[in-house]
Amino acid sequence: MSDTASAPTATEDRPELKRVMGPGLLLLFVVGDILGTGVYALTGKVAGEVGGAVWLPFLCAFVVAMLTATSYLELVTKYPKAGGAAVYTHKAFGIHFLTFLLTFAVMCSGLTSASSASKAFSENFFKAVKIDSSHGSILMITALSFMALIALVNLRGVGESVKANVVLTLVELSGLLMVIAIGAWALANGDGDTSRLTDFNTPSGESPFSAVTAATALAFFAMVGFEDSVNMAEETKDPVRIFPKIMLIGLSITGVIYVLVAISAVALVSPDELNKGATPLLKVIQAGAPGFPLQIFAWITMFAVANSALINMLMASRLLYGMSHEKVLPGPLGRVLHKRRTPWVAILFTTLLAFFLIGYADLAALGGTTAFLLLCVFAVVNVAVLVLRRDRVEHRHFHAPTALPVLGFILCVYLASPLSGRAGDDYKIAGYLMIVGVGLWAITWLLNKYVFKRKADFDPSHLDPSGPVN
Repeated sequence: MSDTASAPTATEDRPELKRVMGPGLLLLFVVGDILGTGVYALTGKVAGEVGGAVWLPFLCAFVVAMLTATSYLELVTKYPKAGGAAVYTHKAFGIHFLTFLLTFAVMCSGLTSASSASKAFSENFFKAVKIDSSHGSILMITALSFMALIALVNLRGVGESVKANVVLTLVELSGLLMVIAIGAWALANGDGDTSRLTDFNTPSGESPFSAVTAATALAFFAMVGFEDSVNMAEETKDPVRIFPKIMLIGLSITGVIYVLVAISAVALVSPDELNKGATPLLKVIQAGAPGFPLQIFAWITMFAVANSALINMLMASRLLYGMSHEKVLPGPLGRVLHKRRTPWVAILFTTLLAFFLIGYADLAALGGTTAFLLLCVFAVVNVAVLVLRRDRVEHRHFHAPTALPVLGFILCVYLASPLSGRAGDDYKIAGYLMIVGVGLWAITWLLNKYVFKRKADFDPSHLDPSGPVN
C-alpha cells in the first residue's frame, strides 16, 4: 500500500477542508466515538436479555462490527473524502433515491443519538451538582443550551472539536477502566460471583442462542461509531496509510474494554439488579468499592454522554457537507466559513433538527431504532464494496478478503430482522422516519426537476453558446 493517494482537489465549488488529524488524534477519535452512552447505559439492559453471560453479546457485536469495518476501510482508502456510506452507495448503485434514504437514515441515527445524549447530560448534570430538577422545563433548557454549545465548538473548527473530543475520550475511558480495575480488585479479594458468567436468561420457549442474538441486537448499539471516522478522511493526514491500522486498533481496544466491563459488572452485581434503572455501572462501583465517592463517577458519566453528542453532531454536519457535493442534497449545505473552513450551513441545519428532537421527540425507544437503521446501512455498505470492485483507482488501497463483506452482510441482515428477537417498536419508529425521508426526497426531486431546471432554461448564464442545456 502506498503512503500517498490522490486527495480531493480544492476548487471554488468544493473548497478543501483543513487536514489536522494525525494517527494519535484519529485513534482517540475512533475510540471516543465508539465508547460513550451505549456502554454506560446499555450494560444492564443487555444483562436483562441474556443473563450472566452479558459479555458474549458484546463480543458478538464486536465481531460483526469488525467485519463491516473491513468494508469501510477498503472504501475510505479507495475514496478518501467526506460522505461515508452515502458516497459509497451512490458510487456503487447510482440511485439518488436509495442514496438519499441511506443518508437520511445515517443522519437520523446521529441526531437522535446526540439528542438523547443531550437529555442524559442534562439529567446527569443536576444529579452531579445535587440540584432539584423536578421541573421538566429546567432539564429542557439545559439540554438545548448544551446542544448550542456543541454547535459553537463545531463551528469553531474540527481541530477544536477533536481536541475537545480528546479530553472527553480520556475522561470516559478513565471511567470504564475504573470499573475494570474495581472489578479485578474485588475478584482478587474473593468478592463477586464468577459463576454468573456462564448463566443464560432463557425464558420458556427460548434457547441460549436466541437469548444471545436478541442481546447482540441491543448490544450492537454500543459498537457503532467507528463508521463516523470515515467522514473525517478529508481532514486526516495521509488517510490511505493511516486509516486501516488505526480503525482496527481502535475497534480492538473498545472490544476488549467492553468484554472486561461486562465481566466486572455481572461478577459484582446480579443481572436482575443491573437491569434496574439507568445507572448500571454506578451499581458496580458501589458494590466493588463501597467507600468510593459515587458523585465522581456521576460526573464521568456526564462527560461520556457529552462526548457522544459532540461526535455525533460533528459527523452529521460532515455527512451533509459531503453529500451536498455529490448533488444528493442541496448545494448550500456544502458552504464553509472562509476563515475557519467549517461547513457552517450543515452545522446550523443539523443543530436546528437536534433542537426539534430535544424539544418535541420522545427518544426513549430510539436506541434500538438507531442500531436497526445502522445495521441496514452496514448491510448496504457490505454489498457496495463488492460492487465497486469493478471501479479501478490509480493508487493502491486496503483490500478486504471477499468472504468478510459477504459474512458481514449476512450477519447485519440477520440482526436487523425479527429473527434476532428485535423489538417491534424499532421497525415502527424507523418506518415513521423513512416516511419523513421520502417526503423530503420528493420535495428535493421536484425542486431539482422543475424549479432549478426552469431557471437553467431561461438564465443565459446557464446556457452554452452551441445550444440549450438539457
